[in-house]
Amino acid sequence: MTYLAHSARDGYPEQSYQEHTENVQNNACHNAEETARYAVLDGETLYASVKMASPVHDMGKLDEENQEVLHQKDNHASLPLHHQDAGVAFLKKINKDSLYPQLAVSAHHSGLPDIGLEGRRQENCFRDQNKETRNKVNVEIDSLAALHQQLIGGEISTFSSNNVCGDKGVFLRMMLSCLVDADHTDTARHYGKFPQEQDVYIPKLRAKERLQRLDSNVSGLRDKSERSKLRTEMYRACRDCTVEANIVACNSPVGSAKTTALMAYALQQAISRKSRRIFVVLPFTNIISQSVEVYREMLRLPGENPEDVVAELHHRADFENEETRALTAVWKAPIIVTTAVAFFETMASCMPATLRRLHELPGSVILVDEAHAALPVKLLPTAWRWMQVLADEWSCHWILASGSLVEFWKLEELTETHRKVPQIVNMELRNRLMQYETNRIKFLRKLEPLDRVQLVKWVASVPGPRLVIMNTVQNAAVIAEDMRAYYGERQACKVMHLSTALEAGHIDKTIRDVRDRLKNEKDTDWTLVATSCVEAGVDFSFKTGFREMSSLIALLQAAGRVNRNGLDNDAVIWTFEMQKDEMLTYNNGIKEAAYVLNHYFQKGVSITPELVTKSIRDELRRQTVSDNAKYLLEAETFLRFPEVQENFRVIDDNTVFVVADSELKEQLRYGGCDWKTIQRKAVSVRRHKVEQLRLQPIIDGIYDWNLGYDNFLGIMRGILSYQQSKTGLQKDKEG
Repeated sequence: MTYLAHSARDGYPEQSYQEHTENVQNNACHNAEETARYAVLDGETLYASVKMASPVHDMGKLDEENQEVLHQKDNHASLPLHHQDAGVAFLKKINKDSLYPQLAVSAHHSGLPDIGLEGRRQENCFRDQNKETRNKVNVEIDSLAALHQQLIGGEISTFSSNNVCGDKGVFLRMMLSCLVDADHTDTARHYGKFPQEQDVYIPKLRAKERLQRLDSNVSGLRDKSERSKLRTEMYRACRDCTVEANIVACNSPVGSAKTTALMAYALQQAISRKSRRIFVVLPFTNIISQSVEVYREMLRLPGENPEDVVAELHHRADFENEETRALTAVWKAPIIVTTAVAFFETMASCMPATLRRLHELPGSVILVDEAHAALPVKLLPTAWRWMQVLADEWSCHWILASGSLVEFWKLEELTETHRKVPQIVNMELRNRLMQYETNRIKFLRKLEPLDRVQLVKWVASVPGPRLVIMNTVQNAAVIAEDMRAYYGERQACKVMHLSTALEAGHIDKTIRDVRDRLKNEKDTDWTLVATSCVEAGVDFSFKTGFREMSSLIALLQAAGRVNRNGLDNDAVIWTFEMQKDEMLTYNNGIKEAAYVLNHYFQKGVSITPELVTKSIRDELRRQTVSDNAKYLLEAETFLRFPEVQENFRVIDDNTVFVVADSELKEQLRYGGCDWKTIQRKAVSVRRHKVEQLRLQPIIDGIYDWNLGYDNFLGIMRGILSYQQSKTGLQKDKEG
């Protein structure tokens, strides 16, 4: 009899238990070995734990009932016996103190548990929750182990150390990542779903050569203007910086050419630290394509495919289902540009499909650009803990950069540690760069809340081009549609719209179109209505700005999209509030920040970048934010992994993907798709919207968008139509 790990299905043959187990063991140990190279404290324990867990992770599949199901062709049914329990029982039998390998096997499908709750289960710690399953495994374990030995051979390591010197939360996630990535990759490869680009050669970082390439490209962009000279000085200051700290900061104003200067610094650090990859973490999806375009042009070496060198990861595309988990975006490229949501929620996760890429992170340089917008205040203490752990224990180097940098590490309300984070650009140069910010723009506030008609008429009456930033995707869509109605169909071109309701391709096109219009000095009578996605890293410069009341940081960043080069003497950005309206929504996540900003306006406080750290302190002193921050940090400290995942939300609500594109829907249904296509054409929406609109799944985790979509409002076309029809029905009933 051939013992199987995977059934024959979808035209692919069965996979033997021996083949899968040996592949996973080899690849998991390779992952652990590579990761351990960058471990300052616990590399030996990591490797030993993975080496002990990997050969027995699927031992329970040898159960007779499980084999009966596995031998059925095209059977997608779940196995009758939870197969991970046998591996845990076996490890307890050969070494009851092998807690970390036991946890790895136990969690490789279900995810990391609450360790405190598991500890209370005493001898059943990490065993299956179902008593009948445990009893059945207890009876069979000797025969399963003997059969495993007969098929696999070799001795299973019994070495195990429970002495983790560093942070246990990060260590356990790394350990599970090494095992799960090997497991998922082998399964996906067997079923022909392993992304083809990962089966070919993956470029190395080659940091020294890329830095030389960057130097050459940047030198060709310089002109003789005073500002260009300052940007050149900024580039050289970053490139030649010799700061040795593991976490550094760069507080540099708008227009200082941070994108290339900080990449030069990152490459220089990668050379000296022998780093294996560079991460660029950005707050919004739309910024990614802009940055990726620059990096691919500036850093590609002769003969390289630019997409292989710089990976563009828009979404945290994670799928737990065995049929779809091959679509998960992994961190393999030498330079990875991703969002704060994808990056930090990977750190917070307890689930295998998300964590499978985490072991690629040690030994990296991590640039968090526009760091002010990366995370909500309540998440900063826990994220700061992870940053320090990765810096001190896993050989990562962090660069926290922004034109409105929040020096949160100095706030006692956020951290009990007093870590010095040096600036990589000296104060004298920063002051000279800041001179272009002086008197660049006036901050004004509209005193009375506006209705939609008042807002539209007011915006249309001021000099353009104009930028209007709303607090929610729906509000931006509503106001954009109102403005189009105000101008009429013949003047529809006077309104543009940009938000994450659009597919990535349509976002990119809109950004290009906006840039082209801004270059045309005669084309001034038009308005871009957008969300906060334009507030960071987007090279726009409007005549007049309008910002719905939000945070001080958001206002400062919005101001960076107005009179960006300081050419106008009378540029203004207005802050305003909206009256309640059945078509508008309220962002509860900014409640405290909006209160603080409103208070500053009322007191006549000058709006300046120097105020940002104080504003965060004032937000934290609002009790709700402070309590949430402490609760989350406590959950991480006591290894309550599911709680951390549930509460560490960069975006407060759970999100899933929807697909409007009919061709992509067909590809997903028939398995002819990869994660790169998904991230270009899928749109992320809050899960409650999916439930409210009763959308149907195409595959696990991706839903069929059967409402309206167009390249102006994106999926908001369908949502607004739905809400308008719902409101109309309600009025009919009331009438």
